[in-house]
Amino acid sequence: MASFKIPRKLKKRLKKGLWLYPSDADGNSTMAFPYRCQEDFTAYKKGTLRNLADTYNSRKRRIAFRRKIEGEVVVPDEELKTYVNAIIRKDLRRSSYETLIRAKNSKKAIGAYYNFVNAYQLVEKGEDSFGNICCLAIDKAKELLKN
Repeated sequence: MASFKIPRKLKKRLKKGLWLYPSDADGNSTMAFPYRCQEDFTAYKKGTLRNLADTYNSRKRRIAFRRKIEGEVVVPDEELKTYVNAIIRKDLRRSSYETLIRAKNSKKAIGAYYNFVNAYQLVEKGEDSFGNICCLAIDKAKELLKN
């Protein structure tokens, strides 16, 4: 098999990713090595290959995540209490609720309050992976209120 030449910087970039061909009927994808194989490189040039790493680390995905979490949503205190009671364990509920109330009234920590409310509403919609973000938002609010 004859070797082929590609520019050095492009070759470095192609080595960093996991390149896959489109899925077949069963959902299986074949791995490609566009920096090593001419056939895979031509498929890359045509745009048929996809980089698996791009789907996880893309900037668009981070921006979409931030839009979900950082929207300015204010809920009544009674509703906030039900949110805290539903997601936080019993011995930490009171302190977490008080922290969120203080964060709601603070200019520094109001972002953590919004993160908690938005993450909890996403958990209610069925996206269970946002449950940890609720707890992280409370910790972030505590940290911001100390400073």
